[in-house]
Amino acid sequence: MFFKRLKVSSIAEDMQGNKIQEKEHDKAIRKFLKNILGCRPKNILLYKVALIHKSSSHIDSRGYKVNNERLEYLGDTVLSTIVGDFLFKKYPHQGEGFLTEFRARLVSRTHLNSLAKKIGLSDIMEYNRKGNSNYISMGGDAFEAIVGAIYLDKGYDYARKIMIDRIFKLYVDVESLEHIDWNFKSKIIDWGQKTKHKITYNVEDFIEESSSRKQYRAELLVDEVPQQSATASSIRVAEQLASEKTFKDLVEKGIIDPKIVSKY
Repeated sequence: MFFKRLKVSSIAEDMQGNKIQEKEHDKAIRKFLKNILGCRPKNILLYKVALIHKSSSHIDSRGYKVNNERLEYLGDTVLSTIVGDFLFKKYPHQGEGFLTEFRARLVSRTHLNSLAKKIGLSDIMEYNRKGNSNYISMGGDAFEAIVGAIYLDKGYDYARKIMIDRIFKLYVDVESLEHIDWNFKSKIIDWGQKTKHKITYNVEDFIEESSSRKQYRAELLVDEVPQQSATASSIRVAEQLASEKTFKDLVEKGIIDPKIVSKY
């Protein structure tokens, strides 16, 4: 087991302190856990917290905000380990670069947002629907928080089984993802060299407020004009994701001819 199993956190105690009663929303959560994840929770309060977006935070008896940010942090760590373990065993002859980039794609906010939509996670989330924000990462954040809740409730081995048997096998086409050309950074640099365009990256690091994790934001520039940017936990992955977004954007705009680039 990669993680020492933890006792039920104070998060659930906070929820109990708020005396949040069973209601139709709770039934929807239980139905989701049973039908989509095949999970019968021991402590439903953990999952309720996992589905509370910060825009709809509860205040506990001590005056602290209760939302899914802490569970998101935990779930991010657990999910990254599960995916890393899964890919390590599935691809015994692939190198570190392939495994790192494949993992980054699988746990990227874009992919997790897509997964959350596929399994209907946003339908049972609690958030401020009158807010001005578009909550672009809300689904992916909640997905990670659910992973954190499963880990606390059932342990690492159970969380791994759920992710592989109920998510990867049913909602992720891993085989198709395997054959995607990952090295967009090389492709766009080659394009720049052949067409006399200067390709550079601006990279800055920052501490993610909700989790205290160090992150890197990479912005790609063509002839010093900013293009697309991306954020990841490593510089290499951030640059790779920014390169992919920029490459696809320039192809869509007709600036890069994919037939010519494919020969590089």
